[in-house]
Amino acid sequence: MGIKAALPRYELYFYNTVVYLGLLWAASWIFDVSSSNANRKTFKSSVTPGWYYFGRRMDTADFEWVMWFSTFRDHILFALSGHVIFAKICSMLAPQHRSLMYLCYGTLAVLVTMGWTYTTLILSHCVLLYSISLVKLRWLCFLAGLTTLSTFKMEPFISWQAGFVTGDFELRSVLFYGGCGFTIMRCMSFALENCEKKEGNYSILELLKYNFYLPYFYFGPIMTFDKFYAQANKADLTRQEGAIWNISLQGLIHLGAILTVDILFHFLYILSIPTDMKLLKHMSDWAVVGLAYCNLVYDWVKAAVMFGVINTVSRLDHLDPPQPPKCITMLYVFSETHFDRGINDWLCKYVYNYLGGKHDTVWDEAIATLCTFGITVLWLGPCQVVFIWAFFNCFGLNFELWTAKFVCMEPFASVEMAMSPAMSRRIRAVFNTFNFWTIVLYNIIALNSLEFTKLVARRLLLKGFPITTITVFIVTYCLVQLIKERERRQRLTFFPIPP
Repeated sequence: MGIKAALPRYELYFYNTVVYLGLLWAASWIFDVSSSNANRKTFKSSVTPGWYYFGRRMDTADFEWVMWFSTFRDHILFALSGHVIFAKICSMLAPQHRSLMYLCYGTLAVLVTMGWTYTTLILSHCVLLYSISLVKLRWLCFLAGLTTLSTFKMEPFISWQAGFVTGDFELRSVLFYGGCGFTIMRCMSFALENCEKKEGNYSILELLKYNFYLPYFYFGPIMTFDKFYAQANKADLTRQEGAIWNISLQGLIHLGAILTVDILFHFLYILSIPTDMKLLKHMSDWAVVGLAYCNLVYDWVKAAVMFGVINTVSRLDHLDPPQPPKCITMLYVFSETHFDRGINDWLCKYVYNYLGGKHDTVWDEAIATLCTFGITVLWLGPCQVVFIWAFFNCFGLNFELWTAKFVCMEPFASVEMAMSPAMSRRIRAVFNTFNFWTIVLYNIIALNSLEFTKLVARRLLLKGFPITTITVFIVTYCLVQLIKERERRQRLTFFPIPP
């Protein structure tokens, strides 16, 4: 689609109307199912008493959301608030040593919450990978890093290393895997950047400053070492006008999103319903399809809010953290599909772009995507669901490249050149509509279950054909056109059309 491919205003109004009516229709079905099954036995542990003001039960099936914003909210707020206060004092008194102060506070926080044995384990991994980075061989750094990461994914290495965690803190298992996993990825980033350093080596102190920065330590996101090193050691701490206001506004937006999600959990049990296959079989096609879509949107909101809270803290420290993930509502190509932009940036920098080059040949793209998803499988933990998810997403990414090259050949290129930009956009949107639902189905595998994905596919493509299939694809086509219009307007702000 070219930047001039504008559509008539009445056509865009029609697309907006169809999309909003479709979403409201699907939400009404989910609301009816949630209300009539609130006391279902299979929901006993996941649908619990909610806020007193609503007088309704609440969906609490997502452990991460409950952990962050309910069960351990006070612990997380206390740790992050302490970091903000400590960092502000250090920035005022000794701004040139603020990264060292971040290291001291982060190490102390890890020591208090997880114990000295766990801290020693983390330090041993840092020392090991730092020593290997001195050799300045990329393949050796990758081999050591991935081998170390695999020790947290298989027995008996998991149990042996988990034994270093002492105490009965309920959150310790989550903190253990989060801290160790992100530590290995950060150490690999440091090692690979050290390989690129032409003269000398980075000191191990820089690695420790990078790794023990508390806001990123347990839950991410990952900022590559080169960016952290440049920003954490920046001498000029002046902010642009309105920067504090923007940071405060982002914090309020995240708070509003948390409250909105908690309120919706009282009316739409989008997380508990997919776990009950008997109930799903009695639901309408629209409810099942809407449920799949809502699950992906929720997972994006969760990632955006959780990383957003951490990113707000890091912006107060004069850092520029990774951007939030792109919403599934704005996706219709595999090349932009990700739920953690920090991991995505890491993989693109060190694997995908490094091996794929300009991504203009099928063979280079295949090698790059295979290696990228291979590391992603190891990061997520090898299992049947992750392998299936990785296979389909890897295939989708490569198929996009094959298709793009195919349509650039004759006679397709000449046919498209003969069309108006608006008609070309409409035809492309038809194919993007099918791509949108392949992205939804492929990622539902990882977020829910293989059984739920099969059920959604059967309802959408087989049992619901032709009425549900055609209706859903019409609504999706309208959504894709709205996404394209938003992208067109964004491009125009950067590349205005000359008069």
